[in-house]
Parts: sequence; C-alpha cells; structure tokens
Amino acid sequence: MPGGERVRLTVLYGGLLVLAGAMLIGLINFLVTQGLYTTLTAAVARRSDVTTGHSSASSSPTAAPASPGPAPAQHDEQAAEAIKVFTQAAEQATQNRLLTISLITLAAFAIVSVVLAWWMAGRVLRPVGVITRTARRLSGENLHERIALEAPAGELKQLADTFDDMLDRIEHLVGAQKRFAANAAHELRTSLAVQRAAAEIGLATSDPAAVARIRRKLIEVADSSEQLIEGLLLLSVSDQGLDRREPVALDELVRSVIAEHALAQQARDRGVTVRTRTAPMTVQGDPVLLMHLVRNLVGNALRYNHDGGHITVTALDRALEVDNSGPRVPPESVPYLFEPFRRLEERRHIHGEGAGLGLSIVASIAHAHQARTDAEANPDGGLLIRVSFPAPDVEGATGG
Repeated sequence: MPGGERVRLTVLYGGLLVLAGAMLIGLINFLVTQGLYTTLTAAVARRSDVTTGHSSASSSPTAAPASPGPAPAQHDEQAAEAIKVFTQAAEQATQNRLLTISLITLAAFAIVSVVLAWWMAGRVLRPVGVITRTARRLSGENLHERIALEAPAGELKQLADTFDDMLDRIEHLVGAQKRFAANAAHELRTSLAVQRAAAEIGLATSDPAAVARIRRKLIEVADSSEQLIEGLLLLSVSDQGLDRREPVALDELVRSVIAEHALAQQARDRGVTVRTRTAPMTVQGDPVLLMHLVRNLVGNALRYNHDGGHITVTALDRALEVDNSGPRVPPESVPYLFEPFRRLEERRHIHGEGAGLGLSIVASIAHAHQARTDAEANPDGGLLIRVSFPAPDVEGATGG
C-alpha cells in the first residue's frame, strides 16, 4: 500500500519511544513510591517534635508540674496514630497525583513520539522514494539521468550509488546495441547497394571484360556479406554461453591455426613473420568456439599489420597472448575496438577487409569461457591482446 513502509517504520519507532517512555515513568513511580511512606513519616514526626518542643518551651515556668499518670503515654499513642493516618493519606494523595501526571505525560509523549517517528521514517525513506521515482521515470530516451543522491555515507547512499552504476552499465549496453544494430544495417545495406550497382552496370554492357569484372565484384561482395552474416551468427552463439564443456588443448589449437596462416597467401605476399611460444595448456570449453577465438586473434593481427611485420603468439601459464606490429593505436581507443564494427579507420570496401567483428567475437567467446580479455597499444605500433583463462578449479565449478 502507499506509504506502507513509512507506516511500519512509524509504528516501530513510535512504539519503541513510547515503550521507553513508559518504562522510564514506571521506574520513576516505583522509585518515588518505594520510600515515600518512610519519608513522609519521618518528615511529619520531625515537624511534630519541633512543634511540641516549641509549645513546651513557651509554657510558663511557674506552672504547676503535671500530675503523674498515663496521660503522656496516651498522648504519644494518639500522636503516632495521627501521624500514621496523615502519612497514609498524604502517601495515597501523592501516588494518585503522581500517577495522573505520569499518564498525562505519557499520553503527550506518545503523541510527540508518533509525530517524530513519522518525520524520522520519512527522512530515512526519502532516498528510497527518489530511487523509485527515478526508476519509474526512466526509459530509453532518458537513460542519462542519475539519482546523484546527496546524503551521508550509509546503506541508502550506497544503494543509490549502486543504482547509478547500474544505470551507467545499462546506458552503455543500450548504446552498444543501438550502434550494433545501426552498423549491421549499414554494412548489409552497403553490400546490397554494391551488388545492385554492379548488376545494373553489368546488365547495361555487352563487353565481356566488363562482365567478367562485374562478376568478380559480385562474388567478392557476396563473400563479404556471407562473412558478415557468419560473424553475426557466431557472435550470437557465443553470447548465449556454453552448453557443454570438454578439455581442449589450447596449445595444439594455436599451432594448428598458425600453420594455416603461415601457408596463407596474404601472409606470404606481405612477408609477415609469425612466431610462437607454447607450452602444454588445457582449458575447459568448446573446441569450435576456441578455434574461432584463436583464428580471429591471429587473423586480426595479420590483417591490421604492415608489410614485413611480425606476429608473436604465446600460450603459457593459462594465458593466450597475440602481439603484432602495425600502425599506431591511440591508447584511448583500445577499449572500443572490442565493440562490433569498430575500426581504427573507416571501411574502404576492399578485398580482404574484415567486417569489424573479429575482436568483439573474441571478447564474447572469452566471456563465455569465464576468461578475461585485455588489450594495450604497443609504443611502436600494433596491439598486444591477452586472454587469461581461469584456474582449473574455477572452470570445473562454473562448468558443473
């Protein structure tokens, strides 16, 4: 119900305050009434003695002495009985008065306690209300808004800051998805536009050489579109995680991929040297996805290299590193290279150019294997990309 938590906190705080007030008033009444009779008796007796002494001192010194007899004893008994009756009456009146004042005070204290508890509960729950209103107001168009709660350090301040951090991640993910959709549509639309233009030009001429060139162009564009679609499918599969795990010799995968690229025409034509340093290393995972991970890393290092450059692939100590030469990479742009369709340079639509999905697929496959992906720009150009796999006990726990 609206304000339910505030009502519950008010009842809790108010009840505790009223209970504490009632216990304090009860303790005061108990302590006061505990020795009230003795105190009143002593006070009345002392007052009586003072009055009696004063009366005796003021009597005439020539007065005749009192006759002997039981009169003094009877007088003392009557005085004691009068003191007792007066003391009991005073005690009862005092107790009644104290009880009446205590009840009135407790009632007033209860009202003040409920008001204070309501105000206190509102102050405590104010950050929760701010979070609730912000969450209700958020949509895809205003994900940039934040709570930015100004409050002393505490659990609610930590909750608000955590909510803001979550909004940062959501905004980043939503922005990445929007960029991904826009870039994917642009890539596919560009390929279709090239195919349409090539077909129109090819159909408008009867020159066999021109028809042959258009044919080769259409095949290249079709291959590029197929590569793009396969990359999108692979990215989608790796994002879904792993259905099964099995031991995979990563060092053998590395040697197999390096052998493929060493024989590739692109590596031979550009004179790129490929070096490897491996040791036996087994990880739990999907061998097909891990093969794509290694291929994409090595293929990316070869594609964005310069003639006569080098690639060093290291598989040691549960880490896979690919270090390559190439153009200088601004350090601030390194984290964005793992987003789909991100490149250092604009796409030129030339033969052999990638679709811009290589490193994003690497990051997705690594995440599916609970591995961490790091990259840093080399001072002389190129990149160093490291994929760190978890320890075997972590893999077994997550894979079971």
